[in-house]
Amino acid sequence: MVIALVSGLLWWVIRHDSGGAEPQAVAQDPLTSGQFQYEVVAGPKNATDCAANSYGKVEDWFTEHPCDALSRALYVSETAGQRVLVSVVQVTMSTPELAQQLKVITDTDNTGNVNDLVRDGTAKIPGAPKVAGGEYNSSVEGGEVTIVEARLFDDSDDKELLSRVTEDALRLGGVGG
Repeated sequence: MVIALVSGLLWWVIRHDSGGAEPQAVAQDPLTSGQFQYEVVAGPKNATDCAANSYGKVEDWFTEHPCDALSRALYVSETAGQRVLVSVVQVTMSTPELAQQLKVITDTDNTGNVNDLVRDGTAKIPGAPKVAGGEYNSSVEGGEVTIVEARLFDDSDDKELLSRVTEDALRLGGVGG
């Protein structure tokens, strides 16, 4: 009985002795760690000329306020048998104030946006929908603006699903950088 108790105590000490080291954090894969899972289908494509990679009033704004960096990628997600094409754009501006201004202009209807990789012809994906007319979401953190657009491959308009996808895909903004 004493041997069993000592053995058990020794086992517990060995298992719980970290040697003073902190447990290592396990990095989560942003492609699989959210509500939806994503597969990269194009990109990331990185650039520093945001005006050349945008259109409308957004292009004009970038002419006056150049970005520091631009990363664009396309992802596919599938849920309940529906395939979604998701464009994720991350723009780095020199100041948080300029990033907030960019978010305001891209959040405004009929002002243009940054080209997604299908719109500018970079990505050739059979049957790809035009995400520029799909569901939209954006976020700003410091000098980083993340812009997400998504559309179903069957071109149906499930706004509730697309809204959840664009909200979830905001976390992919730092993936392509």
